Amino acid sequence: MKTAAGYVESLRQLKLKVYMFGEMIENVADHPIIRPSMNSVAKTYELAGDPRHEELMTVTSSLTGKKINRFTHLHQSADDLVKKVKMLRLLGQKTASCFQRCVGFDAFNAVDSTTFEMDRDLGTEYNQRFRSFLRYVQEEDLTVDGAMTDPKGDRSLRPSEQADPDLYLRIVSKDEKGIVVRGAKAHQTGAVNSHEVLVMPTIALGEEDSSYAVSFALPSDADGIIYIYGRQSCDTRKLEAGSMDAGNCVYGGHEALVVFEDVFVPHERVFMCGEYRYAGMLVERFAGYHRQSYGGCKVGVGDVLIGAAAQAAQYNGAAKASHVKDKLIEMVHLNETLYSCGIACSCQGSATASGTYLIDLMLANVCKQNVTRFPYEIARLAEDIAGGLMVTMPSEQDLRHPEIGRYVEKYLKGVAGVPTEHRMRILRLIENLTLGTAAVGYRTESMHGAGSPQAQRIMIARQANMEHKMKQARVLAGIEPDK
Repeated sequence: MKTAAGYVESLRQLKLKVYMFGEMIENVADHPIIRPSMNSVAKTYELAGDPRHEELMTVTSSLTGKKINRFTHLHQSADDLVKKVKMLRLLGQKTASCFQRCVGFDAFNAVDSTTFEMDRDLGTEYNQRFRSFLRYVQEEDLTVDGAMTDPKGDRSLRPSEQADPDLYLRIVSKDEKGIVVRGAKAHQTGAVNSHEVLVMPTIALGEEDSSYAVSFALPSDADGIIYIYGRQSCDTRKLEAGSMDAGNCVYGGHEALVVFEDVFVPHERVFMCGEYRYAGMLVERFAGYHRQSYGGCKVGVGDVLIGAAAQAAQYNGAAKASHVKDKLIEMVHLNETLYSCGIACSCQGSATASGTYLIDLMLANVCKQNVTRFPYEIARLAEDIAGGLMVTMPSEQDLRHPEIGRYVEKYLKGVAGVPTEHRMRILRLIENLTLGTAAVGYRTESMHGAGSPQAQRIMIARQANMEHKMKQARVLAGIEPDK
């Protein structure tokens, strides 16, 4: 398995075509805006090498029998699913940000079970190809960008009906060697920090959309792949001297628009090629796994935010106020409810035909539906406890200034005995988690990541088995016998 340093060095070997602020980035690994997100991924490698976290972070591969990083594993039991959630909570606590390997992890498990059933039904060899790719990922301990979300264009139109057919990624040609694809994947978490990209369709498809039914994997620096780095609130603070105003001094996350400009994919790396009937299955399973993930990662970040709010209350001298105590209790209650959902859908998981375990899809969607709401309330309560200084205080440069620094030090003092800088740092952390760069991976991603709130409601309605519920009511009301 890779070390954290080995991971960073491996990224230096890639020749990614990355643009930010209208310019191509020459040194991606050391760019001050990108590096914090790279540090978050590196933490997944660091903890895997720490004996204290070995049980959560590592596992024996079902493919090779070797010890591997859990982020490259195919779930073999409900216990594996539970440990995944616990692992993600741990990493959220350690980074207070998005650590970016979850999407690829969830893609592995969805693609494996779907391709197995495709091969069983159609006589194809997709699962064999996929497992060959995954063995390579496990052996090299690679970070993989799971790429599902297309730009989508006009949401009222199917992919084949769009004015621009490239608004959903599609196959534009194929021959005996492979296929050529064109399009883009939007909001790609950790794309610039990944060694490989694993592409999946984004919606269920009909026969007229068969050219959009495509899944494949490629090195992230393959010819024709272009990355356009996404902006985040307060992102340029990372370019400033000092560490305070960034809020989170070390870690972060990122997203990118990933463009595929007539990219060639050899057949051995193609896992779906026009089999449109299986697109919906792949999307549904991936979404379920990723909605489960949020019951871990968002909870870990929530732990940090709750801790920061409690610390701010102490620094402000308000920790003993009954209403502050009550708000902190409510934050814990909401956070643990999310965790309960993540654990529940994992415990109720079951084996698919390939042997890979799938979570309980109903409970996974309930988990994510709660995630679209509770982090917003946790953030609101944290902002309430922190106070208005969180968004009005001067900069670190003002605190360090030889002339005016003493005024910042004097007048932003909270409880005697607590350095003003400590108070400012904890408030900046809360600002980062609720309004700054980390808010992308906590608040906004809680809403839109793994599908919008309506996407979960559609799945909940589909799996609610309302007829069975109505029958139970009719029996108990004496309308019909219990048969």
